[in-house]
Amino acid sequence: MRFLKWLLIILGSLVLLGFIGFKFMTHQTKKASPEVNVDYDRDGLHVAIFYNSPSKKGRIIFGDSALVPYNEVWRTGANEATTFATDQPLAIGGKTLPAGKYTLWTIPGASEWTVIWNRKMVGWGVNFDSKAAREPAEDVLEVKVPVEVLPNEVERFTITVQDLPGPTLVMEWDRTRVAVPLR
Repeated sequence: MRFLKWLLIILGSLVLLGFIGFKFMTHQTKKASPEVNVDYDRDGLHVAIFYNSPSKKGRIIFGDSALVPYNEVWRTGANEATTFATDQPLAIGGKTLPAGKYTLWTIPGASEWTVIWNRKMVGWGVNFDSKAAREPAEDVLEVKVPVEVLPNEVERFTITVQDLPGPTLVMEWDRTRVAVPLR
């Protein structure tokens, strides 16, 4: 009986330490890449985006041996997978994205990006092997968009929805900008 009591105390302590450690790690990670919520409301359309915004910090961001390698799936931000929700169907690149909530993934390239909406909600954007947690079988829509080179560096990764003239999903970081018209 005494052994069982001590075993439960030790196991309980380990669980508590693990929980505290996880919370501390999450807090430290969020300081480096804070959470951002984007809300777009115009003409009856509501789009909500959640992502974590990493900083450049002097690093090489895009390229073959960079933080975000070319031609590999990226969680499109840091920490949790980026989410994109719309209350209306959207025409994107000649295809229809049904109303709903999706994870947003990208495959950056030097001259174009592939932008992917996926129905699978995942907790963290990468697996234990640091590869994107996207499940391709759950992809709903995929479009290719050209890269625009910016004249000035953008320090923090940003996602916005801008009126250009209609709603347009815009992602910028370093000297890279991609824009996806949402109709």
